[in-house]
Amino acid sequence: MQSKLTVRVDHDLIQAAKRYASRRKTSLSQLIEGYLKTLSVIQNEPAGTAPVLQRLSGILPPDVTIEEIHQHWDAKYG
Repeated sequence: MQSKLTVRVDHDLIQAAKRYASRRKTSLSQLIEGYLKTLSVIQNEPAGTAPVLQRLSGILPPDVTIEEIHQHWDAKYG
C-alpha cells in the first residue's frame, strides 16, 4: 500500500533532484522510495554487506572488518 508523504526541502534542491531523476528516466518519488528502501536494508544486513564495502570489494583484503575501516577513517579524517 502506498501513502502520501509531505516533506519540506529547499526549492533549489528539489529542482536539482527532479532533473537528476529525469535524466535517469524515473520519478522523484521512485528515487526517494529507492533510497529509503536502501536505508532499511542496510539496517537489517550484517555490516559486511554495506554498500560502501560492496563498492570496495576487491580493493580491501577479504578479512578486513567494518570496525577496522572506521578506525582507519577516524585516523585519516579525524
